[in-house]
Amino acid sequence: MSLLQQDSTTGLDDAAKGEELTKGTSHVVLAAIAATFVVALAVAIYVIAGQKPPIATAQIVSVWAHPQHTETSGFDAAGAPMPKEEVDQVMVFTRVSIHNQTDHPLFLVNVLTNVTLADGIHSSYAANKSDYDRIFIAYPDIPVPHLAPLSPLDTTIGPGQTVEGSFVSSFKMTKQDWDARKKLDYTFSFHYQPSLDVAPKVAVTEQ
Repeated sequence: MSLLQQDSTTGLDDAAKGEELTKGTSHVVLAAIAATFVVALAVAIYVIAGQKPPIATAQIVSVWAHPQHTETSGFDAAGAPMPKEEVDQVMVFTRVSIHNQTDHPLFLVNVLTNVTLADGIHSSYAANKSDYDRIFIAYPDIPVPHLAPLSPLDTTIGPGQTVEGSFVSSFKMTKQDWDARKKLDYTFSFHYQPSLDVAPKVAVTEQ
């Protein structure tokens, strides 16, 4: 009788041990899940904290496109006859607002206007301030507003400062090519800083 009682007691003890083992395993699983969550949260916080905002933001205020077809007179400077030449170009006038988001000055190096056609990307540097003004002297009837220029070679933007100005880029292409463009965007380059790519959100005014 005592042997039977001993066997029965032993069986109960083993069952209890099994239950305790199951409980212990579930605690380990929960602890592992919690640890994984904590690690993932810490990594996310580290990544977010390490991300820096862009050095500057730029907004394209307005864009004017002026296709121009030019034909030479057929005479050189001395009056001698020479073959006539035809030149097609599109002048793209852009007004932009640039904001410095850093705590130090930004020095604008150059500005590229990029036009994507069927054969690839065509890029043109923005003219300097004096050449921008000369266009309105050479073409006094050009139907584009003569606004305050932005010089891509000597523009300094102070910390937290916003500057606004206009520039022009010229492309040797026909109006048909310009009208068939797939994309228009801009690249602003700064000294010792990453470039800033901007796509206009305004419609292009054709003049």
